[in-house]
Amino acid sequence: MAERMSIFDERYRVVAIDGDCLVIRGVLSGEVLTIVNPEPASPLTQQDYPLGKLIALTDPSQSPLN
Repeated sequence: MAERMSIFDERYRVVAIDGDCLVIRGVLSGEVLTIVNPEPASPLTQQDYPLGKLIALTDPSQSPLN
């Protein structure tokens, strides 16, 4: 049985910016995710995330603690 891939193992393409949400689609899985911006004071922009931009997600639990 094939092991399911983690969302952090996939690469994504930006599909849309909808208000404070970034919509991305997995390159391999085709899975669509919507990421809500936790910092409304720093809005998401088309300049930062142009349509089609290839991105990867990072696992915050794997980051060193301050």
